[in-house]
Amino acid sequence: MLKNVRVVLVNTSHPGNIGGAARAMKNMGLSELVLVDPERFPDPDAVSRASGADDVLANARIVATLEEAIADCSLVLGTSARDRRIPWPVLDPRESADKVLDQLEQVADAQIALVFGREDSGLTTDELQRCHYHVHIPSMPDFSSLNLAAAVQVLAYELRMQSLQREGAPTKMHKVETTAVFNEIPATAGELEQFYQHLEQVLVEIGFHDPQKPRQLMPRLRRLYGRVHLNRMEMNILRGILTETQKAVGVKAAGERRT
Repeated sequence: MLKNVRVVLVNTSHPGNIGGAARAMKNMGLSELVLVDPERFPDPDAVSRASGADDVLANARIVATLEEAIADCSLVLGTSARDRRIPWPVLDPRESADKVLDQLEQVADAQIALVFGREDSGLTTDELQRCHYHVHIPSMPDFSSLNLAAAVQVLAYELRMQSLQREGAPTKMHKVETTAVFNEIPATAGELEQFYQHLEQVLVEIGFHDPQKPRQLMPRLRRLYGRVHLNRMEMNILRGILTETQKAVGVKAAGERRT
């Protein structure tokens, strides 16, 4: 659905901000960029700041006016950090994402614009009045102005999160190591039993465990490791530690015998 959502940048003065906005868009699955009367574009600074989002820049449309940029849109949201005291519906970024997705679901082939103003002064009152809703990012009152690309990132992020949730897709991923499939395989009961036998053997060898006076040590350790639900990779690490401990104990014993 997000292919029908465009980001409109009005009269951007620094091309690096255009590149940064393009990068933020591609990070979150947006691809349509419209530039209203940019001061410098195309420009190498835009490409540099895009950091790989070259396709978004290459396909960007340049138009002369905001009216042209939003002419076919059924929903237009304009961002503003300033209180212009206009009696206009105001949304926060999360609410704006819901509004966008509702429109996309309810209106076939709806075209939607997220409009961002100039770096130094934002959108004019006239431009804001062409928007159906105003979006306010609740930044700190004494330092409310966001970098243009950062503002694009905030709205694009909220839009992606809400989109994933509506699709029933995961919104977070577990951090896994390179051998991810192997790591996630749980240790079997048989592997755990071999580990416990190995553990008990090593604890006896280092003098920490006396089988004649067990003090419920092994049942307590079984309960401890059972709570963690070890996977196969973790099991291999623990078995490796035990093996190296046995080697170290053997080397120490051999040295003592020689002396």
